[in-house]
Amino acid sequence: MDSSIHYDSRAYLRAERAVRCSPFRAKLLQDLRSHSVALDALVDDTGIHQGYTLRPLSELTAENEMLWLLAVGLLRREVDGQGLTDSFRLTPLGRQILDHWESSGVPDLSPRPQDHLYNFLNRWLRLPNWLQ
Repeated sequence: MDSSIHYDSRAYLRAERAVRCSPFRAKLLQDLRSHSVALDALVDDTGIHQGYTLRPLSELTAENEMLWLLAVGLLRREVDGQGLTDSFRLTPLGRQILDHWESSGVPDLSPRPQDHLYNFLNRWLRLPNWLQ
């Protein structure tokens, strides 16, 4: 685990909850650790064949889900000489979460009902930090 950056426990739990509630599987995070993944690798049956999703996602859905993981600090956009791309990578927070999961054995990523509720409130209402 990268101990050079310490994250607030609420931010860590919010990010972990967000990825649990997302349609993505742990393999996506594992691949994002070593290289960038383009949005089109998550769309339709491609995401299923790559082991990134359990169901086909539209491009709009995949992008919205990735942007939420970016907003909670798990991901960052890849940049090239032209500017932002449609590819993503893990942030140090995302690496810490993945390292923790791997060191304790990748957990069941199935969200609990309360995870969906808290993720919904955080995502759609954008609650202040002290309410999260």
